Amino acid sequence: MNLTTIAAQLSGHSPVIQEPGQRGHAAVAMLIKQGTTSPEVLFIIRAEHDRDPWSGNIGFPGGRLNDTNESPQQAAIRETFEELSVDLRPARYLGRLDDLFGATMPVLVSCFVYHVTEPLTLNPNHEVASTFWTPLTNLLESERHQQRNFYYRDKEHSLPAIELLEPQQPLLWGITYRLIRSFFDICAIDFGFSEAEEP
Repeated sequence: MNLTTIAAQLSGHSPVIQEPGQRGHAAVAMLIKQGTTSPEVLFIIRAEHDRDPWSGNIGFPGGRLNDTNESPQQAAIRETFEELSVDLRPARYLGRLDDLFGATMPVLVSCFVYHVTEPLTLNPNHEVASTFWTPLTNLLESERHQQRNFYYRDKEHSLPAIELLEPQQPLLWGITYRLIRSFFDICAIDFGFSEAEEP
């Protein structure tokens, strides 16, 4: 797996673009850089907040569109700057993943992939508890994949997840898991794990 192949696969992909209808519309940015052994991806851990449905979860920087005049990509750029003080405008835009509807939430999520080449200074705002980079290859290691029970909206769900951090730390699951699976599908890399729906 290398950035040249990733860029070629994403540039040749025609993303499935959906209309949100009566749902909310959010946009996120997937930031990739060249690591020591393989490309690495940036994740955030969202700060705990009663009004945030993704509170405490691993995800990508991003948030809801401001109004009908803001494009999803503009929202992803704006939210990344607000949350991390990272300006994506000079970064290399690689492509867009397929839009995804939340499985249990009335929201449409659009994801835009960027290759960042300059060293980044991350300054998380109050919405972000912490950040971390991890090699893309870590996401493919079978020993990190597991089925876990999550309590979401007063219901228990048995869902696939990826353990990227120490025990007792958040797992990667839900719509971010689905976006990662979509990314590997587009890049023609065998993800090889569950097709279950997640929030």
